[in-house]
This record gives sequence, structure tokens and C-alpha cells, in this order.
Amino acid sequence: AAMMAAAAARRGRLGREGRASLGSFLLGASVAALPLLLGSSPALLAAPGLRGRLALALHVAGVNAALLLLYPRPLYKIAVRACFLGFAFGCGLLLSAGRSAWRHFGWYMCSLSLFHYSEYLVTAINNPRSLSLDSFLLNHSFEYNLAALSSWVEFTLEKLFFPELKQITWLSTVGLLMVIFGDCLRKAAMLTAGSNFNHIVQNEKSDTHTLVTSGVYGWFRHPSYVGWFYWSIGTQVLLCNPICVVGYTLASWRFFRERIEEEEITLIHFFGEEYLEYKRKVPSGLPFIKGVKLEL
Repeated sequence: AAMMAAAAARRGRLGREGRASLGSFLLGASVAALPLLLGSSPALLAAPGLRGRLALALHVAGVNAALLLLYPRPLYKIAVRACFLGFAFGCGLLLSAGRSAWRHFGWYMCSLSLFHYSEYLVTAINNPRSLSLDSFLLNHSFEYNLAALSSWVEFTLEKLFFPELKQITWLSTVGLLMVIFGDCLRKAAMLTAGSNFNHIVQNEKSDTHTLVTSGVYGWFRHPSYVGWFYWSIGTQVLLCNPICVVGYTLASWRFFRERIEEEEITLIHFFGEEYLEYKRKVPSGLPFIKGVKLEL
């Protein structure tokens, strides 16, 4: 994420919102350096005692005070969200560095926080006109938040009653690879689409709106959805959550089936025969989803 932002900044494409978010994310992620400052084990979060907890509390308070001093209110709203995601990423690194039963949950925290922050950062690079607090996707939907909460509850309960289920490292590694693949595919789709990409399905065609068929769009018609689909399932494979693996698969498949049908109606309206020809040649990328059944 930092390399991507640095490259964008050198090209003059990263505005003040993007720069504020990047600095705040890194500031929050600096929590991962606490063990070095304290001269303690990297497993700071999993270790017993008050020293580590107090250090975390002071870090949060100090960082928030810095943000309040650095940024006016509009930018502070961006900064505090980016900092929160950076803090979650740093805490995930601390959990991942230890050998506790929460190690794989640390991988998950890193994956989840980086996914949401990179959504904002890539939007800031690609399509700053559409940039808003919603670009973090933290308030995506009630169902999305409920799904996340369900996965945390399942992990915690199964860790208590079936601890061996959460120590299947090879399975968590498979999930991590799915997460990396899915997120990289989604970000590649966003970067390839450029200003054509928007988190909200557009009902009106802008003057700059073009049909993108190159790069990853030559593989799938909806690579950003394909990436998100496998990323979401991968998070639950990573956590070794058997119930949520099934639940996420069914819920994500249904959501993207409906979303693709809605989007393709708009794309056919925008591009007509050009999109229909593209639709005939390139698959949607998601299993058993062919898209809207509509001909001109």
C-alpha cells in the first residue's frame, strides 16, 4: 500500500485526502513497534500482564491526540478511520508474530484491515472525484457487519471448545493465499478500470465512461467481484470457521449474482451491442453466474 501511494504521489495523483489517510494508517500501524520500544516479546497482545495493555492504551491516546493536532475536522474524519485500520493491521502483526492460539486471527486482522484501507487508497489514486468516507467500505451494509461479527463469534467459541480446530496451519495458509489472490485481483481490477471504477453502480453514463476489456477484464467481466468473492471466503478458511465458510459462500454468491445482474442492465444500456459482444466472449468469473439474460 505504501509503495502504491508513493508511486501515485510522485505522479501527482494522490491528493491531500489520500496523503492524510496514508500517514494516519502508518501512524496507527506503528503499534507494531511497541515491543521494540518496551524490549518485550512481539506477542504483546497475547501475553498476560498490564504492561502491554497500558502501552497499547497510551499509544492509542497519543496517536489520536496527534491526529487532532495535525488535521482539521474534515481530514480528521478520514485520518481517524485510516489510523484505526492501521492500528488493527499493527495489532494483527503482533498477534501473527507470536505462537499463541490467536496467531491465525492475527493474519485475519492484517487481511481485513489492509483490504478496507486499500479500497480507500486505490480510490484516492484512481477516482478522487468519487472519494468519500464510504470508500473505506467500513459501513458497507448491515449484513456485511453481521457476517463479520458472526465470524468472530464462531472463531472464539470454537477456539474455546475445539482449540485443535484453530491450529490447522496448512488450512489457514490456504485461506491466506485465497485472501491475497482475491485482494490482488480486486485491486488490479480497480487500477485497470481507473476512473471507470466506482463503489456505487452508476445509473448515468459520464462523458469519460468507457468499456474496459483489457488486462484482468480480459479474463473475467467482473474481476473486482471475483476477487472480493474469493477474498471473503478465504478469510473464513484462514480462520478455520467451517460454519462461516458455508455461510459466506452462499451469501456472497447470492449478493454478487444480484449485483452483477443489476450492473449489467446498466452496462447494456450504456454500451449496447459492444457490451453484449463482450459478454458473449468473456465469462463473469463467478461459478454458475452468467449475468443478466437480456438481448437488445
